[in-house]
Amino acid sequence: MPESMPAPTPAPECSAVPEAAPTPAPECSAVPTPAPECSAVPEAVPTREAEAGTAVATPAPAAGGGRLRRSVLGPLTAVVVLAAAAGGWYASGGGSPAGAAVDGTGEVVAPVARSLRLPWPDEGQASVAVEGIGSLGTRGEQKPVPIASLTKVMTAYVILKEHPMRAGAPGAAVVADQRAADESYSSVETTAPVLAGRTYTQRRLLELMMVPSGNNIARLLARWDAGQERAFVAKMNRAAAGLGMRATTYTGVSGMEASTRSTSDDQLRLARAAMKDPAFRQIVATASVTAPGTGATFRNTNRLLGHDGVIGLKTGSSTPAGGNLAWAATQRIAGTTRLVVGVVLHQRAGTTPAEGSAAAHEAGRALINTIRADLPAALTRAGGGGRR
Repeated sequence: MPESMPAPTPAPECSAVPEAAPTPAPECSAVPTPAPECSAVPEAVPTREAEAGTAVATPAPAAGGGRLRRSVLGPLTAVVVLAAAAGGWYASGGGSPAGAAVDGTGEVVAPVARSLRLPWPDEGQASVAVEGIGSLGTRGEQKPVPIASLTKVMTAYVILKEHPMRAGAPGAAVVADQRAADESYSSVETTAPVLAGRTYTQRRLLELMMVPSGNNIARLLARWDAGQERAFVAKMNRAAAGLGMRATTYTGVSGMEASTRSTSDDQLRLARAAMKDPAFRQIVATASVTAPGTGATFRNTNRLLGHDGVIGLKTGSSTPAGGNLAWAATQRIAGTTRLVVGVVLHQRAGTTPAEGSAAAHEAGRALINTIRADLPAALTRAGGGGRR
C-alpha cells in the first residue's frame, strides 16, 4: 500500500491528533516526534497503560521514595568473570558454596549487597542484579502475580529466537492482516495502528509492540510466527521453562490476560537473557516510533528511559496486575561498564493502571538512584573495586 494512502480514522484514545484533541496516554498516545538523539521523557506526562480506561497526568516520582531496608546476606565465593560480547556485559560463575545466600534465580547474592541500603518497595516484589557482580537481592513473596504488558518481553524474546536479527537490521518482512488493522484503535487496550495488506519490517513491528505497548502488534507477530496465537503461547512457555522460570505461566501474548503470571525473580531472569540480544537492546532503548502510513508517533512508555543510564526495558500495568516495570541501566564502575537489571511487580494492585504505573516507576527510580550513588563505594569497601 503506498505511503500516501490515508490511515483509517483512529479512535481518540490512540491516535495522532491536533492539540485540541483529548489528552493521550503514554502506552497509547501519539506525540510529536522528538529529536533523534533525545530519549528523555518529560518529568510529568499523561499516563495510561495496559487496560487503563482514562488518561491521567502523573507527576514525576520522588527520587528517594521507598523505605530503606538492610539485607542479611551470605558470603560469595563463586568466581565471577566479566565477558564483554556484542556490546553487552554478562557474568558466569561457579557453584553456590554451602551456606551462601541465593536469590530466586539461583544466583548467589553478592556480599556487597550487605553494605547497600536499597530502598526496596514496601509492597509487591522486586529483584535486582548487576552483571559481573551478582544479585543484589530480592524482596517480597515470590508468588506468581499478573504481569500485564511485561508479557511482551517474552513475546519479543521468542520472536527474536525464531527470527534472529542483527542490530540495526530491518529483519523479515511481515504483512499486516485484517485482524491487526481492525484492532488498531481501542478504548480498552493499548494498540498501534497498522494497515491491512501493508508490509512492515520485523524491527518496526517489534518497536510498535515494545515502545507504545501495542497489544494488536503482539498478536500479529504471534500469528505470523506460529499461525495461531495458542501455538505461539506454547512456544513462550517452552522458552520460560528453558530459562528456568519455574513460577511463570503465559496464557496470552500481550498481557491482557490476568492469568499470565510470574515473579520478579523469573522476570529478572528473562530480562537478563533478552538483553544479551543486541537487536532487543536497541528496540527497548528506542525513545519513540512512528507507525508507517499513518503518521502516528508514539513515545516509549518507560519514563525512566534516557535518565540515570537507563537503556530499557518494559512497562506494564492493569488493575489486577498493578504497576510493573523491568528496567536496565548501565553504570561505569572503576573503568568497567556494568549492566544493572531490575524488576518491580505488583505495585498498587487493585487501583488504577495509572496509579500502579506511577508507583512502579517510583520504585524503579529509587533503586536505580541508590545503586548508582552507593554501589561504587560499597564495592571499594568490600575490596572488589568493581573488578570481579
